[in-house]
Amino acid sequence: MVTTLLVAVVALALIFDYTNGFHDAANSIATIVSTKVLTPFQAVLLAAVFNFAAYFFIKDHKVANTVAKIVVEQYITLHVILAGLIAAITWNLVTWWFGIPSSSSHTLIGGFAGAGITNALYLGAPALSAVNAHYILTIVAYIVLAPFIGLIVAYIITILILHICKRARPAVAERWFKRLQLVSAAMLSFAHGTNDAQKVMGILYVALIASKVIHSGAPMPEWVPLACYSAISLGTMSGGWKIVKTMGSKITKITPLEGVAAETAGALTLFMTERLAIPVSTTHTITGSIIGVGLTKRVSAVRWGVTINLVWAWIITIPISALIAGLVFVLIHLIG
Repeated sequence: MVTTLLVAVVALALIFDYTNGFHDAANSIATIVSTKVLTPFQAVLLAAVFNFAAYFFIKDHKVANTVAKIVVEQYITLHVILAGLIAAITWNLVTWWFGIPSSSSHTLIGGFAGAGITNALYLGAPALSAVNAHYILTIVAYIVLAPFIGLIVAYIITILILHICKRARPAVAERWFKRLQLVSAAMLSFAHGTNDAQKVMGILYVALIASKVIHSGAPMPEWVPLACYSAISLGTMSGGWKIVKTMGSKITKITPLEGVAAETAGALTLFMTERLAIPVSTTHTITGSIIGVGLTKRVSAVRWGVTINLVWAWIITIPISALIAGLVFVLIHLIG
């Protein structure tokens, strides 16, 4: 049954998807802006187009299915989803304001799980009975694995490119890599769309089940992916310039060659995890890739102080989002 609360949840989910887009725009465009291959506006336009292009190619929605199963179905209510979304939007805006490239994916997952756990406690059930441990542990494991895979792949790609192009004239090579970076940035934006838009699809799917608009196991209504890809693309168009600066220049200095290697590595990692139905962080993945290209020069080429601060942001995102969601859930019940 369509209710005012369901409409509010759908609206908030799409607002979160929008904030996900402008928060994570830096992931797709930071390197191509820092190498001056495209202007910021041109870069976000390219990223938005390829974010949305994923809608026409991804139809199985494996990542959405994983997100939908994070909280056990009996503990999912519209109030749980509402609290999770408010927490996720809040943390996204806080980290965007301070230019911290935290994970939009993990704040959504943490918020959803935290609200579900609080609901279980309200019902007198054990806290952890509200979440599917397998999915949570897999997501937590990929906080480490996704950037590490991106790092290794980027390092290998950079070394291969340097070996293949060792006899090329620098000016000619740089001109070609500037062209190739358009392709690699498009690939990364497409991969970002395939992974990140699906997370909100999973939330909307369980919201429709909780409100009995559809039954559990029913096909996802077509408007859900269309709305989610549209919202994240519009968000990407809005950009996130504070985070672009951190990603594009503060971790390590990036050349067009290195931009191609980092973006290609990030895209390949995201394609792999999407096929494995793992909702990884695009932010973590591209950060690892940027570090990987920096390591091909020397260890000191990476600004480890900045990197350590990023890692702390990654570690605290899920628990803080869960805590905020729990508090919001309690507040909703007190008001109600």
